[in-house]
Amino acid sequence: MRPDRLIRANPPRVEADDWTLVEDAVGGVPDGRAIVPLAFWHAYRETLAQRAAIGVWLAPEDDPEAIRPDLAAVSVIAVHFPKAADGRGYSTAVYLRRVGYRGELRAFGDIGRDHLFSLLRCGFDAFQLPPTRDPQAALAAFGEFTLRYQGSVDDPLPLFRRRAHG
Repeated sequence: MRPDRLIRANPPRVEADDWTLVEDAVGGVPDGRAIVPLAFWHAYRETLAQRAAIGVWLAPEDDPEAIRPDLAAVSVIAVHFPKAADGRGYSTAVYLRRVGYRGELRAFGDIGRDHLFSLLRCGFDAFQLPPTRDPQAALAAFGEFTLRYQGSVDDPLPLFRRRAHG
């Protein structure tokens, strides 16, 4: 599956997506930039790690600890949100950022404009909305909140601590 457009967070913009998300790698991995399922990565790690650009995607039931030893070998980690009410991907993102992953962290699946700000705070920096949602219209989500009370990956201090130090 190859969606046409991807939202990048820094700075917020919509651009063409040059990665191919491989849903089922039974037929192999296409040439070019590909994001493969975690199980396929584990089965063919040695071969895939030789590619110039490879990504891995995690399903909600995948343990993000399983990719930790390979963080330096992958350019993109994509986290699947099969339905909007499934919040496990948020925890996955926080974990990956806290253990040092600095590459692209992409959210894809049933996400929309209302999720983007929270996803960004958890460490995601790229977003693949479903084809039925307008990525240009979703860009407004990044400017809606100017004050954050809770600490998170993007700013670990809660508001009361920032005010006490600032």
